Amino acid sequence: MSQESTLKPPFFISREEELQLRIAADQLPLSPVITAPTSFDDFARQLMIPNTVMELARKASSIHFSAWETEAIRQSLHAGILKQILDEKGQKDTSHPPYIRVACTGKGDYDDWVLDQNPHLHVESDQEHKGDYGSPVVLEIWPAGHYSPIHSHGSTTGIVYCLTGQIEVMAYDSLAWDAKKLALITLTPGQCAWLNDQHFAVHKVYCPMPEGNFAATFHVYLNKSELPLLLKSSGTPNTRDIFEFVDENAPHELGQFETYSDLSWKLLRREMSRIAADLM
Repeated sequence: MSQESTLKPPFFISREEELQLRIAADQLPLSPVITAPTSFDDFARQLMIPNTVMELARKASSIHFSAWETEAIRQSLHAGILKQILDEKGQKDTSHPPYIRVACTGKGDYDDWVLDQNPHLHVESDQEHKGDYGSPVVLEIWPAGHYSPIHSHGSTTGIVYCLTGQIEVMAYDSLAWDAKKLALITLTPGQCAWLNDQHFAVHKVYCPMPEGNFAATFHVYLNKSELPLLLKSSGTPNTRDIFEFVDENAPHELGQFETYSDLSWKLLRREMSRIAADLM
């Protein structure tokens, strides 16, 4: 029996391995987490994080969900459009429990359904996607127990900022099912992980919250052409339009994910407002 078959997803590690990976996260020369330093070691390990990344984290640091926004998302995940989208995505891809991508710019795949108030999410069309891709700013909603496959962000530079709930991020040294695990970190509201083409570009994200809860994360991805100082990179693909991932199902082949989102922020905001009004 293989080790994979005896260990549980999403990370397939033992308690002992988990402890060692959390210790490793605190011993990396660069901190994979950006937070308010509480010791000299924290400060020193964050000092060499690229200035562009630190500026993204600074700009995101004041973003938060209010109590009504959090409850509205919870209600939608239970019996609203977010649940329906998750159900549809889960039927299309059974490899892992799905999560929601909300584009803060552009159009989502399910925007037309929301606007038409269609009782069925499936839209008959010759096109696989009906939305836009490559949004630089994305809100991701992670129901309890849901996770992403191992994936790479190519040559982009970005942050994963925790807005509410709790997520765990496993960093890998390369894009492969059997890649070496570098570190396991936990993010709580106000903390963020970061990545660029040289550091922490490959990871897996998981929500360990109890059933009925969720986590929300705010993601910003900058292409090389958008950075103030351009550095040569051999990473491919080198834009946020396409990310590569490892299929959760055996034989764990590499695939490409065109970064379409499920919903636009303006329509999620409308759903949240509707639910909040009903709860009053």
